[in-house]
Amino acid sequence: MPYLSLTDDTAEVFLGARGLELDETNPENRFRLDWIDSFNAVLDEALSAGKPIVLTATGKFFSNGLDTDYIAASYGELPGYLDKVHELYVRVLTLPVPTIAAINGHAFGAGAMLALCADHRIMRTGRGFWSLPEAALNMPFTRGMAALVRTRVPDAAATEAMLTSRRYNAEDALTAGIVEEAVDDTGLLDRARAVARERAALVGDNQAAIKRGLRLPLLEDLSTLTPPTLL
Repeated sequence: MPYLSLTDDTAEVFLGARGLELDETNPENRFRLDWIDSFNAVLDEALSAGKPIVLTATGKFFSNGLDTDYIAASYGELPGYLDKVHELYVRVLTLPVPTIAAINGHAFGAGAMLALCADHRIMRTGRGFWSLPEAALNMPFTRGMAALVRTRVPDAAATEAMLTSRRYNAEDALTAGIVEEAVDDTGLLDRARAVARERAALVGDNQAAIKRGLRLPLLEDLSTLTPPTLL
């Protein structure tokens, strides 16, 4: 489950259990319902520190996206489940602090889109891909998810990523404009902390107000309830 680590410069929100390659209680940092609740609780803690937030993880995965086991067992609940995921995206997009995603490993599907919600994205070289596998899995994008990718990624890259399910390594993601920086593993958190220091003076309610104004159409799309007809 997510946990918080505080440094002098940052509130670092780790998406999975401390130091584990695979958390047996939630493999691959998937968006289980209890994980979403835990993530929100850790965000509350992070905000109380009054520092820029770094989103990252340990091990092989940043996040492998939706909880496919839950979807298979509770297919009729899928619209409500996706709305809960959208609410998390809206929250991260509008946090009153600068946010930096330090993508340590695979970021797939909903996990890839979570990274897009951060203000600044840094991806580790040498391990891990950013990918939207929906086309390959014969799955649609919700209105909100399509808007998120379309808004946060250049059009050519969004089109390729959504239609082909291409896997981007860090260098390819940088070239495509999916991330702002690519660094090696030893420098990932150091670089995220450096960006946080540069933006520390911006923490405050005005940051959230500016984000809402900047991203208003996207927030409206993400706040639109998922219709059963999507299925």
